[in-house]
Amino acid sequence: MAQAETNFQQLRFGYRRSADQDAATPVRRPVVVVGAGPVGLSLAIDLAQRGVPVVLLDEDGQLSAGSRAICFAKRTLEIFDRLGVGERVVAKGVKWHVGKVFFGREEIYRFDLLPEPGHERPAFVNLPQHAVEGYLVERAAELPGLDLRWHQRVTGICQETDHARLTISTPEGDYTLEAAYVAACDGARSPLRQMLGQESSGRVFRDRFLIADVRMKHAQPAERWFWFDPPFHPGQSVLLHMQPDGIWRIDFQLGWDADPEVEKRPENVLPRVRALLGEDQDFTLEWASVYTFACRRMPRFRHGRVLFAGDSAHGVSPFGARGANSGVQDADNLAWKLAACLKGWGSDALLDSYADEREAAADENILNSTRSTDFITPKSEISRVFRDAVLQLAKHHPFARSLVNSGRLSLPSTLTGSPLNTASETPEGCRMVPGAPASDAPLQAAGDQPRWLLRELGGSAQGFTLLVFGEAVDWPELALRHAAEGLAPLQLLHLSPQDDAQGLLAQRYALSPGSALLLRPDQHLAARWERLLPDAAGLAELRAALQRALAR
Repeated sequence: MAQAETNFQQLRFGYRRSADQDAATPVRRPVVVVGAGPVGLSLAIDLAQRGVPVVLLDEDGQLSAGSRAICFAKRTLEIFDRLGVGERVVAKGVKWHVGKVFFGREEIYRFDLLPEPGHERPAFVNLPQHAVEGYLVERAAELPGLDLRWHQRVTGICQETDHARLTISTPEGDYTLEAAYVAACDGARSPLRQMLGQESSGRVFRDRFLIADVRMKHAQPAERWFWFDPPFHPGQSVLLHMQPDGIWRIDFQLGWDADPEVEKRPENVLPRVRALLGEDQDFTLEWASVYTFACRRMPRFRHGRVLFAGDSAHGVSPFGARGANSGVQDADNLAWKLAACLKGWGSDALLDSYADEREAAADENILNSTRSTDFITPKSEISRVFRDAVLQLAKHHPFARSLVNSGRLSLPSTLTGSPLNTASETPEGCRMVPGAPASDAPLQAAGDQPRWLLRELGGSAQGFTLLVFGEAVDWPELALRHAAEGLAPLQLLHLSPQDDAQGLLAQRYALSPGSALLLRPDQHLAARWERLLPDAAGLAELRAALQRALAR
């Protein structure tokens, strides 16, 4: 008999006394992560898998309520694969890639977020945030180097030259813990940010939205449907998404004057849902909430020994699924750099590069999120006239569809301005420039087992990977070790045209025999060569690119 899956929504975690609380002097840990949401859990798991002992603190004893973040993008799923939870998320979640946009009742166009074949993971998976957190918590429990402590609230912090000191409140009193580094993943209201006297700045949007999680049997396919000015909710917008287990997520725009407490009462939510679904549709209301949002960020994500990630560092509107996805990418960027510094092969400047890269990514997300929100919620009559004209044109004219913005969906940032990149000429039309996240591609199967590029790169979790394409170049292991000596772990991945049976690897990366790619531990491209030989000149180029990628 199959084992019933845990109901993560009802799960509660108890307080457990730590030996650190009984120490005569404060214990010093390599990394303390504050906040056990998707970002903090991802970061702590990544660090533990890289051999870095980590303490994860959370002031609560339960996972998030309701659906909250539900859309997890392809890049996030690929990161989850490396963290050991990707299969569970994809198996449980609702896979989708098609979106439809309506004006009134009329469908004006549709889009496909993954129009090309040859990717292991779908464009998006819909799964409630508490389920993703539950899988991450179960994975965390499997890692001996990860100490997850519930009901432990940070109430004070001070920084010294080589560590930070935290005051932690527990049900049994306070204790002090030291850390070489602290990762603040403690959410949009971030107590740590306030303790350090830091602020986020940006734009607060004067609008309110109702989230309703509804359980029902409904024949609609697994697609994203977005309405502008529908007859069942005139003058506003509505978003509908399928989740697993017969749960549907509906977002209703309410306007700024709506009273949040009044609007989330069942007697006010149910009529809105019935107007959308029709009187004949049976459903039950599972959860409701009203939210406002802001697009804002901290000026700098690093403050000495404290590094901010996720909502504590930056916030965007929920349209576009950029919040959790960009936060997990923050964790992916930060984990390998912290590990490199603690293991002695990364410089302090490498942690500054975390701030440089993820601040630029946050600016990109905030720009797209602001544009989406301005289009969805026009603030003047002229803006509304423009928006409605674009929507009317979009049905028949492709140029207008590019102007319709119903929440441009999350894409991973290409870190083109990163100081870790080695400049190189990339063939025109190739997206795999230095700074780009690696794109997946199918490889020749091994028997009945499929092979994928990103799976083959999984070994880079402990260091860098040099991918050499073609049969023309034979890289001796001794040469590889010489190039990386005293710098960082470096593995060789040699792929031939026979491995690239469908030709998609060579096509996506613009590879020819002798081409080489240097990939960072987070699978971002650091350097590329049209031809790289294992001679003195080639080894010197590779070594220089490694040094640059380590901010040395």
